[in-house]
Amino acid sequence: QVQLVESGGGLVQPGGSLRLSCAASGRTFRSYSIGWFRQAPGKERELVAAISWSGVNTYYADSVKGRFTISRDNANNTVYLQTDSPKPEDTAVYYCAAKWYGSVLGGSEEYSAWGQGTQVTVSS
Repeated sequence: QVQLVESGGGLVQPGGSLRLSCAASGRTFRSYSIGWFRQAPGKERELVAAISWSGVNTYYADSVKGRFTISRDNANNTVYLQTDSPKPEDTAVYYCAAKWYGSVLGGSEEYSAWGQGTQVTVSS
């Protein structure tokens, strides 16, 4: 089972940029598709972006399309979420999660491993 640790969260101004990292342990990292989820206070957890185990396929929620970019570095067991031009409504706790050879589509119930989350606050 892979273990995940997020980092890179913090306070960012609207229009700025922030890069989140999801570091994984385990030799089978390249066999997992990775998703970035977020949860704002009082709201349900939502899938923001996902990348397939091969790195070929990606998914983005409409709310972040064109602003966020997901990528992976299998040599370093890390997945990144580059957040450009963030908006106040992007404020949330961001989680990365892993599923074995899974599609980039599908909900949180398909993911078997989760990180502890990192807070992102977008405010001037």
